[in-house]
Amino acid sequence: MTRTLVRDEAEILALFTEQEEGMRLRDPGRVVARFAGDAVTCTLAPPLRNTGLDARDPEAVAGWMAGFDGPITLEHRDLEVVVSGDVAFAHGLARLAAVPVGYPQGFSMWMRVTVGLRRREGRWLVTHSHESVPFHMDGSFLAATDLEP
Repeated sequence: MTRTLVRDEAEILALFTEQEEGMRLRDPGRVVARFAGDAVTCTLAPPLRNTGLDARDPEAVAGWMAGFDGPITLEHRDLEVVVSGDVAFAHGLARLAAVPVGYPQGFSMWMRVTVGLRRREGRWLVTHSHESVPFHMDGSFLAATDLEP
């Protein structure tokens, strides 16, 4: 692997660390700073997708964060990064743990994460982010939030 690829992978992985830190510190600006202006996001919460300004709106993230008491923990695991020129993608798993307001027992759940990135003006930015949890195909269609890697 060339030195450039190693550096690219390290810069991309640092974006995931920034997201984790932004969540831990409850800093919405830090969470959305990694997104390109034309990013498309598919988060666990509705709607089906957000685009452009909606995908990187710190006020929307702040509103979401306000629904939790205490820390919001995000941890990534098993991330794989593939880089080709100015385009890259990463995929892996993420664990989200938090205590929703009014639900003192809190939750911890694993989800799947896929991120597309582009290098713009020398900086890697997320242009597409997709989070998902599988759902039970037994007719209940309930999210399978109890799965663990």
